[in-house]
Amino acid sequence: MRHSPVHQLPSASALAQANPGLAELLDDTLGTAWRLDLDKLKALRERTGDAAFRDRFVAIKRANKERLAALIERRTGVKVDPASLFDVQVKRIHEYKRQLLNLLHAVTRYQAMLAEPQRNWVPRTLIFSGKAASSYAMAKTIIRLIHDVGSVVNNDPRIGNRLKVVFVPNYGVSVAETIMPGADLSEQISTAGTEASGTGNMKLALNGALTIGTDDGANIEIRQNVGDDNIFIFGLKTPEVLALRQGGYQPMRYYEGNPALKAVLDAIASGAFSPDEPQRYRGLIDSLLWGGDHYLLLADYADYVATQARVDALFRDPAQWTQRSIANVAGMGVFSSDRTIREYARQIWNIEPGDR
Repeated sequence: MRHSPVHQLPSASALAQANPGLAELLDDTLGTAWRLDLDKLKALRERTGDAAFRDRFVAIKRANKERLAALIERRTGVKVDPASLFDVQVKRIHEYKRQLLNLLHAVTRYQAMLAEPQRNWVPRTLIFSGKAASSYAMAKTIIRLIHDVGSVVNNDPRIGNRLKVVFVPNYGVSVAETIMPGADLSEQISTAGTEASGTGNMKLALNGALTIGTDDGANIEIRQNVGDDNIFIFGLKTPEVLALRQGGYQPMRYYEGNPALKAVLDAIASGAFSPDEPQRYRGLIDSLLWGGDHYLLLADYADYVATQARVDALFRDPAQWTQRSIANVAGMGVFSSDRTIREYARQIWNIEPGDR
């Protein structure tokens, strides 16, 4: 496993504090030994066919989502539906983490819902949170755009509760402890080759969220431990990113060749979400079309949107979604801080548990 700061890795104590309902279910199912050895979560793979276990798991997730919905309403004033798919991206705001790609999908979805109002859309709540460096102007522009898109979408009566976009302010440990247990989908969508080994994706998966992400960083290790069927991988891989850049990446080709993408970028650039200042996001869109789109949002856009459609299809099947959610919890023991410390003790310090 790639090295991450030990204090940032998932742990049994953190799970018990943030998600006491799930911790109690694990105690009742596995005994309490998992609290000292998160690897014991592997035994949950045998419980995916247990209807009583699944029912309790679903009820716990629903309670966590209701708690998160209450937090969102308190902090933002936006009322969201706990039955909707809670689509979460919580992390530092940075261009390479591609919150903007997530937002392009939100606008794509919004425009498609307006075009096909009678379609059986999966209700979805997009939840963003995170902080930007004080001098990082582009990151602050992206945060503002998230708010502006939310202001339009959340107040459009034609959409109702089928789509909400919220930005939860003041992201920190206490906010994360409410967001992560309530997440259905974990957005880990950095451009391939740019993410070293984040730990937020592990914590979200430990709480039962399914990951949508590029095959990069710790996403690779999550995929290896939960199985290809229990994660949504999309986009260019690192060698393909390098090849595209070396071959002369031309963002305008993607813009001109994809009508849905063009409609989204045109709407943002023309002030559809900033009518009081129509040119507010012209520079942001120009940075993609004419500034080189360094993090390849346009190159990955079509596959990302198609993969989000696969997410919708699975969410329509609650039994299958729950089974895969349980598989994610079961696969996260390998990333625990406790296991990492034991390995350090044996391999680096040459001591065994219990040594003095």
